[in-house]
Amino acid sequence: MTRKNPTACLLIIGNEVLSGRTRDANLQFLATRLGELGIPLREVRVIPDVAETIIGTVNEVRAKFDHVFTTGGIGPTHDDITSECIARAFGVPWEPQPVAWERLAGHYAKLNPPGDFNAARQRMATMPRGCVLIDNGISIAPGFSMENVHVMAGVPRIMQAMFEILAPTLEGGVPVTSHTVYGIGLQEGAIAAGLEAIQHRFPNLDVGSYPFYRAGGNGVALVAKGVDPAEVTEAGAAITALIEAMGHTPIQGEPD
Repeated sequence: MTRKNPTACLLIIGNEVLSGRTRDANLQFLATRLGELGIPLREVRVIPDVAETIIGTVNEVRAKFDHVFTTGGIGPTHDDITSECIARAFGVPWEPQPVAWERLAGHYAKLNPPGDFNAARQRMATMPRGCVLIDNGISIAPGFSMENVHVMAGVPRIMQAMFEILAPTLEGGVPVTSHTVYGIGLQEGAIAAGLEAIQHRFPNLDVGSYPFYRAGGNGVALVAKGVDPAEVTEAGAAITALIEAMGHTPIQGEPD
């Protein structure tokens, strides 16, 4: 019997995202990388820097998904409350983490001129008891994991570096593969019935249509996605045949 792939949820934490001031750039990266690891991303939520919301949401989704990833809210300012909320969600003390504390104190001491490892910066080395650090090779302050909850920075470059450290430790499944076929000049309404029939033929795949609008011509991108490469290829061939049957030229890969 084939083991089911583990599933993941992403929590994007921060008032600045909800207000529109900051454009989230982490979702696409994580969805792509998790798919490569065979950990499909099944749900994404954007939540504010409100303690009760963070605690309640974390407890809800960590019971529902195999992996939960959070981004944002682990910096030095007053609204960076993700770490202490994770401690409350797990019912453990929020306290100085010895390795992180030593690492950050040493980092600021070696600056020229030396930096002040003040109370604000000490927050970045204060974590839930029992957490496992996620190293940060860019700005020193680490993320951490608590059981199946992985807490990372919101800054994309730092988050990506943290994830690449974390990735080898994650138990994944069969990588998700996809096949995309483009139909220039094709409309979703015209192809809907044929695409639905293909989905019924391949119930284990995700088959979808995504319209695009560009100077070189409008059309629809038709995608088959799943963990069985042979099925994905077969579904891609069926999509190609459908486009041809409607009098259009299918394009494999990104159109010009």
